[in-house]
Amino acid sequence: MKHAQVLGTFPAGSPRGSWPAEELAARLRSQGRAAEVVMDLATDAFLVVVRGSAEVVHVDAVEATPAQEQFTAAS
Repeated sequence: MKHAQVLGTFPAGSPRGSWPAEELAARLRSQGRAAEVVMDLATDAFLVVVRGSAEVVHVDAVEATPAQEQFTAAS
């Protein structure tokens, strides 16, 4: 992956697993964003990302929970 904007992070060890990440990605896709869920093995977390995005997307616009973070990652 070249560049991706991370719109949410969810611990892999949570009781619901990847469901919260999948729900956020589905809400973003319903708004026309190309969001997908990936696993970050280094942090043991599910990430909701938009690949190659230079656009700033505020997670608040999709009714995010306070535990979600927004930052840009390059790998």
